[in-house]
Amino acid sequence: MATVAFKGGAVNTVGNLPAVGNQAPDFKLTAGDLSDKSLAHYKGKKVVLNIFPSVDTGTCAASVRAFNKAASGLENTVVLCISKDLPFAQGRFCAAEGLNNVVTLSEYKDSNFSDAYQLRFSDGPLAGLLSRVVITLDENGKVLYEEQVAEVTEEPNYEAALASLK
Repeated sequence: MATVAFKGGAVNTVGNLPAVGNQAPDFKLTAGDLSDKSLAHYKGKKVVLNIFPSVDTGTCAASVRAFNKAASGLENTVVLCISKDLPFAQGRFCAAEGLNNVVTLSEYKDSNFSDAYQLRFSDGPLAGLLSRVVITLDENGKVLYEEQVAEVTEEPNYEAALASLK
C-alpha cells in the first residue's frame, strides 16, 4: 500500500506501483470508440501512462494539456491519459480543448488496470478512483520511470517523466 495526500490528509492506494526495470503489467481499458485496448496495442512504441482521478478537475485537465503539448514533439511515443471517466466525457474534454496528440482510455468497466498497477485509492474521499501517477515504458513495455504524486492536487514532474524517454 502507498500513502499519498489529498488536500493534506493521508489517503492510501491498494498497493505499490510496478518498479523501474520491471515489465509493465498488461491491461484492458476502453477507448473513445468503446473498443478494448491493451498494452499490446502499443508494442514497439514508447508509452507514457498519464493516470489521474478525473479529467473534470483542474489539475487532471492540466496534466492532459501538458502531455498533449509534449506529445507533439515525441518520436515513436504514445501518451495514454487514463481515468475512470466515461469515454464520452474524455472525448468531449479533448474535443473542446483541441487536444489530439494524446489517447484517452477509461477504466469504467472494471478494475483490471488499477488492480494490475495497484494505484486505486482504497480510502478517503477519492476511494475507488485512480491516484495521480505517471509511468513511462520503453518499446518493449519495461518501466523506465514511475511517479505517484505525493499530493493529489499537484501536477506530476513532467520534465523527469519526459527525460526518461530519451
